[in-house]
Amino acid sequence: MTKIIEVNGLSKSFGKIKAVSDISFYVEEGALFSFLGTNGAGKSTTIAILLTLLQQDRGQVIVNNYTVGKHDQAIRREIGVVFQESLLDPLLTVKENLTIRASFYGMPKQERHAAIHRVAEVVEVTTLLNRPYGKLSGGQKRRVDIARALIHKPTILILDEPTTGLDPESRKNIWATIQQLQKETGMTVFLTTHYIEEAANSDYVVVMKEGGIAAKGTPEQLKNNYSTHLLTISTNQADGLRSSLTLDGLDFREDKSLFHLPLIQTTDAIPILAKFSPFISSFEVKKSSLDDVFIAINGKDANHDASLR
Repeated sequence: MTKIIEVNGLSKSFGKIKAVSDISFYVEEGALFSFLGTNGAGKSTTIAILLTLLQQDRGQVIVNNYTVGKHDQAIRREIGVVFQESLLDPLLTVKENLTIRASFYGMPKQERHAAIHRVAEVVEVTTLLNRPYGKLSGGQKRRVDIARALIHKPTILILDEPTTGLDPESRKNIWATIQQLQKETGMTVFLTTHYIEEAANSDYVVVMKEGGIAAKGTPEQLKNNYSTHLLTISTNQADGLRSSLTLDGLDFREDKSLFHLPLIQTTDAIPILAKFSPFISSFEVKKSSLDDVFIAINGKDANHDASLR
């Protein structure tokens, strides 16, 4: 696969604070790429450099064969961005907002008209074109935000926490739109999100921590490397179960009347349940998730960080 984004040895400091320290990664063309990290991890700084909004101290960033710091104007044409906070005017209609955006790229009137209707059809907001942006629902606004980002036919779409604050149904609809868009156009999607489960459908994930890359790989690779499946047993005979598990040499963690046993595969629970059934009141087998990976990398408080920036 072709590398459409390459980051090599990137570093950026603010005074004595090292926001990003010698990181390297790449994004393949047409991929859904997720970039995760808690507050202060360096994620926002990296994205700002990628968007040519901030100059790095060291390292190189290449976007579709253009180098940040040398070809910034060309890079801005390659990228469409959906920011967490909308940039559109709530008093103007959707069509007026999109017209202004198209004018930034020097499109003549006829080309602007065609571009607006093209993106409106893609994200299914044609019926909203004459409505004030400020009167739309959260999900509708997000669709229009995506339309704004697509107006100049970018090769890369950066989504900065695109579903933050939306209800579950709106989140589902936004993702259906993004996935359909990617399927039809082959566009590269660069995602940041604090809904970790949204990253589970990614082709590749990079997790930032304290300015460096803590982990990277496919979701399945990360789950295999950083978390395990878990068998949880509830019992009324804690002493007996404890003794039996210890005698068998099984690894477990005890929490009151609950016994937690790590599993390599979920099917490994079957012989354990069969052997210790006299001690078992109830049980649960939990398959590892990307959430577990993130918590394993960042610590137990990571899932309480509201923004994961």
